[in-house]
Amino acid sequence: MSVEIICKALSKTYEGGVQAVRPLDLTLLAGQTTALVGPSGCGKSTLLRMIAGLEDPTSGTLTIGGAPASETLKRAGLAVAFQDPSLLPWRTVRQNIELALDLARKPRDRAQIDQLIHLVGLDGFADTRPNALSGGMRQRAAIARALSTNPDLLLLDEPFGAVDELTRAQLAADLPGIWEARGTTTLLVTHSVTEAVTLSDRVLVLSPRPAAIVADIPIDLQRPRPTNLKALPAFQTHVDATFNALSEGVATTLPKAAQCPPLSQQHALSSPPFSRCPHGKPSPTSSPNPSSSPPPPRSSSTSSTTPPSWPARLPLRSPMPPPVS
Repeated sequence: MSVEIICKALSKTYEGGVQAVRPLDLTLLAGQTTALVGPSGCGKSTLLRMIAGLEDPTSGTLTIGGAPASETLKRAGLAVAFQDPSLLPWRTVRQNIELALDLARKPRDRAQIDQLIHLVGLDGFADTRPNALSGGMRQRAAIARALSTNPDLLLLDEPFGAVDELTRAQLAADLPGIWEARGTTTLLVTHSVTEAVTLSDRVLVLSPRPAAIVADIPIDLQRPRPTNLKALPAFQTHVDATFNALSEGVATTLPKAAQCPPLSQQHALSSPPFSRCPHGKPSPTSSPNPSSSPPPPRSSSTSSTTPPSWPARLPLRSPMPPPVS
């Protein structure tokens, strides 16, 4: 079944006074896929780990399906897939999936395991050990293991980050249909804006640490996603809105010298009389009018109309002594 997650004034501060997550109020709707995006180290994974029960919040409350998170853990109602597949190397794909069922105290169903292996595209590799699989295949096996217990809540922490771009795109196209068909509530942490828009029904943009929600963007694109999704104007609109929210969130915390303008302003700021610095920050050009003459040279008591003479370039090494006759 689908579950709703409610966080009230949830926060996390580590020993030493480092605040990772500011007190936040958040509701994740049942059956939806929500993506968390934000700068590196902003607290995305910390928030996910608190929901998973792997981190204790400093303050606030968290309920999953109207009950404390501990109740969900006791009945194995959630599953986590990390960036590292973490498959046991001495077990085959099937045996790694069976282990998840054993730990969740659920019966093994060979037919169900075979169906899950088929759904993730690993037909013919059920009895293969991880060292004989590619990175993308190991990640598929890890996600199959997470889905084997039929969790109410699926937590994905950069699950496609360790695979190549082609495999990443294939996984993003194939796997969401599995948890969507089951109505699983899914929370995804990613650094990729396009991946967040492709996979999710909602994107939450977080500020730099300590994390706070700076934008809540609904993704109203059709499901299942069409094959030409990235060519649709609506897709690019959502991507631009997410990038703008990231830029504005960073601008509230970084020094002005490091700030970049939102994408909506970069085109206007890139034309005269402005030029863009390597970070995207506009800077005035030397003259507001390109056709105007350059400013006169600075006056000085020692200045002259002739350019200053510079010393000759020194040799890099001493000349070789003449040969001995």
